[in-house]
Amino acid sequence: MKMTSAQAAKLLRQLKEELCALQVRENNSRSFLASLDEDPEYARPDYDYNAMKEKMNAVEVKIRKLKHIINVFNTTTIIPEFDITIDEMLVLIPQLTANCSRLAKMKDVLPKVREMSGYRSNIIDYRYVNYDIEQVKKDYTELYNKLAKAQTALDYVNSTVEMEVDI
Repeated sequence: MKMTSAQAAKLLRQLKEELCALQVRENNSRSFLASLDEDPEYARPDYDYNAMKEKMNAVEVKIRKLKHIINVFNTTTIIPEFDITIDEMLVLIPQLTANCSRLAKMKDVLPKVREMSGYRSNIIDYRYVNYDIEQVKKDYTELYNKLAKAQTALDYVNSTVEMEVDI
């Protein structure tokens, strides 16, 4: 069947939830308590080790196959506006985000700030900016816009380009 990366990600979440539910069910039923005067067969929960193992293995196989399909899609699908693959974009976006954060701190500082010394002194220290604040503001705006464009381009590809999923 054909689906987008966004749809595949949702399916992957569903499969992981299904596996987690099976694991919880197994944890709750693989052992049980019965008092000495109680018939253990009456307290025994319904549990079949082999059947549970098969169910969990089947879901794990689907998860592996789907993750592989998504990985191949991410390494072969080009984002046109950036001429890079999705997996490269998934590296670029955190890099842009980190650089935006760094420039955001730099763009709003004062050119000269009085420093507080840890001890009483008659000497006044000033911290001076050692870069062009206006250039940083300009670079921040450009970088912020590039980040927004990258996120939008990735979202667009993930929600429109389809891949073949056979799990």
